[in-house]
Amino acid sequence: MSPTPLVDVHAHFLTDEYVAAAIAEGSQHPDGMPQWPSWSAEQHLSLMQDNGIRHAILSLSSPGVSFASTADAPALARQVNDFAARTVAAHPERFSFFASLPLPDVDAAISESIRATDTHGAAGVVLMSNSGGRYLGDESLNPLWECLDKRRSIVFVHPTSPPDAHATTLGRPAPMLEFMFETTRTITDLMFASVVSRYPHIRFLIPHCGAALPLLAARIELFRGLWPTPSGDAPGPLTTDVQLQRMWFDIAGHPLPTQAGVLRDVVGSNRILYGSDYCWTPAFAVGQQIAALDADPEIDWRAVTSVNTQQFLQRRP
Repeated sequence: MSPTPLVDVHAHFLTDEYVAAAIAEGSQHPDGMPQWPSWSAEQHLSLMQDNGIRHAILSLSSPGVSFASTADAPALARQVNDFAARTVAAHPERFSFFASLPLPDVDAAISESIRATDTHGAAGVVLMSNSGGRYLGDESLNPLWECLDKRRSIVFVHPTSPPDAHATTLGRPAPMLEFMFETTRTITDLMFASVVSRYPHIRFLIPHCGAALPLLAARIELFRGLWPTPSGDAPGPLTTDVQLQRMWFDIAGHPLPTQAGVLRDVVGSNRILYGSDYCWTPAFAVGQQIAALDADPEIDWRAVTSVNTQQFLQRRP
């Protein structure tokens, strides 16, 4: 029996124009990485063929589009989303995409989320962990959450470098540690602001096995239960564990032998999806990760994540 094909919910693309714009803004070494990777649809399809990946949902990784000026970011978001839409149209069985939004301009982000979904059929949106230092619990984002909740959107939260990253990275690439802390920081901020309970129809997708969230959930809850919301009200009724169990998580990165097990202990196995993090994770490393998943004697990751992804992508009325 052939193995169950994977659906990759954490897969990235790049365009030459986007990379050129980022480099022009001083990002020759994005998030402290040595260089920009290369990407093409043909390269990606070859990786998928080699590793039994049936479908990939493309998204733009860090630094997103917010490095551009307020005037330029909406145009850059339209450009990368239009490119992704053309790629999907050329390979509709193999690719779909999450749309990039030009935060921190909330009005422009709302407009682009609607355009990308209604015009191009985007599967959801991707948001960076912060945009200009504004994290996801910031009350200025409430109109965006309201729009996405009404449209029952998927929101893929992707880490990016924190403000003043040079002060915390100590000269090392931000994806090594800071991306994990960024994910933990922004989702904690989102939970403290009761975004999950106020906008229950949004399907949040959290990468890298939830970063440190599963490990720190009890500690976060200890403080959440004592801390008022931004409006000064008492903490919301949903505990940290309950809020995490309403989210979805991909296993991009290095899930075995530790991270995936901790995640399963906190949220169960029915909220876990497959993610490769290609093209920022090179093809050989994607192959190594999948080989480790396929060799796990405790769980059939292909079967489990395939069933979960069907549920995740189903848009409920």
